[in-house]
Amino acid sequence: MITKIFPENPNEKEIQKIVKILKNDGVIIYPTDTIYGIGCDIYSAKAAERIAQIKHLDVDKAHFSLICYDLSNISDYTKQLDNNVFKVMKRNLPGPFTFILEANSNVPKMFKLNKKKTVGIRIPDNPIALEIVKELGHPIFTTSVIDDDEIIEYTTDPELIYERYKDKVDVVIDGGYGKNVASTIVDCTGGEINIVRQGVGELIL
Repeated sequence: MITKIFPENPNEKEIQKIVKILKNDGVIIYPTDTIYGIGCDIYSAKAAERIAQIKHLDVDKAHFSLICYDLSNISDYTKQLDNNVFKVMKRNLPGPFTFILEANSNVPKMFKLNKKKTVGIRIPDNPIALEIVKELGHPIFTTSVIDDDEIIEYTTDPELIYERYKDKVDVVIDGGYGKNVASTIVDCTGGEINIVRQGVGELIL
């Protein structure tokens, strides 16, 4: 199914329907402030396995991120943040960044990136994504919708995304055209701030 939600004013009933799907081990495709993402409830191992299969990945080795609602939400899933790191995150979020942080024990093991026990954290500047997480009450686990086309890389049209994924996911949220450049990845695990991948976001230090 495909459902239209307007980012300027997300419909509460539609958001509640999406959350119900997530709570029932559902997989959704939804807009962010960069490219479209495939997401599920952080506590649904079954749905996470489905996403890994969709993307032909090993769920234990794949690089997934958590979509959080705000900075206080982040502290529930990460070890205490360095003061400088916190200030940088506060300056740049919500925004098109993925911050790699040290995970705490609240993060299910399957979502920790490799043996370093780190986790990617996002707070996208997109009301639809944020309202879903807020209504759900905890983060969703997410990865990017990548196109098979070697040149295009990311599909930006939700109708085309739906055509491709309608048999693989439970719902595609049409929140308008997405971007075709991914988030900027910032590694904060060594006490220093290193840009691992320059994406659409220009980090303000």
